[in-house]
Amino acid sequence: MKKKIVAILATCMMLAFSAVALAGCGSADSGKKLIVGFDAAYPPYGYLVTGDGDGYTAADGNKYTGFDLDLANAVCEKKGWELQVSPIDWDSKDGLLGSGDITCIWNGFTYEGREDNYAFSDRYMLNEQVVVVRADSSIKKLSDLKGKNVITQKDSAALDVLTDAKKDLGDSFNKLETIGDYNNAFMQLESGAVDAVACDLSIAAYQMAANEGKYVQLDEALSSEHYAVAFAKDNQEMADEVSETLKQLDEDGTVKELCEKYAD
Repeated sequence: MKKKIVAILATCMMLAFSAVALAGCGSADSGKKLIVGFDAAYPPYGYLVTGDGDGYTAADGNKYTGFDLDLANAVCEKKGWELQVSPIDWDSKDGLLGSGDITCIWNGFTYEGREDNYAFSDRYMLNEQVVVVRADSSIKKLSDLKGKNVITQKDSAALDVLTDAKKDLGDSFNKLETIGDYNNAFMQLESGAVDAVACDLSIAAYQMAANEGKYVQLDEALSSEHYAVAFAKDNQEMADEVSETLKQLDEDGTVKELCEKYAD
């Protein structure tokens, strides 16, 4: 488990930025607001704060936190923008982006396969799609999933992989189910309602760390990919501003600090 957590930290720090040093911190524009649309059940990237913990207050009165929300806040502080966090129904993200109800989708959002649909920031994190099973499962490799019930999130990268690049594998399942969020997907796995969860590497690591001894991750990955921040196609200028500021935050050590904050 420790090796997997260290691997997450390592991939988190493999930023897809050039090593060219950037001077200054950018010009502040206090007139801009960054409304971040995110899945509130997607730890460690965005999730609900329970108890008296620190977080960002949304319009619903609840507080939320996570790696991506902290990263977005750091960008806003650097630029002099106002941050507004907006927990969303993941199925509605494109409509909310198109209507202007959110400025961007920033929540472990996969770049590959979506390049033509959004104005993207630079890719900032390496990720994989993996499969998690119960610790007592007889499933040891991807081929063992034949005839099994597998669940993943609606409109997720894992779903895309299993219905496209790994369609033969997906077609071998007894059933490929979808659900609104991964917290409930893992509840289904724990109860025995499904045999496996297909999800992001960091989601797998989070669930295994939070439920020690309950789950194991299969060694074979479904795919490798990168995360980026997605804006409406006509908003490339703001996406580029975010990219430039992320580079600065990488240079000054902020990104490394956030990786370490969420490593466990």
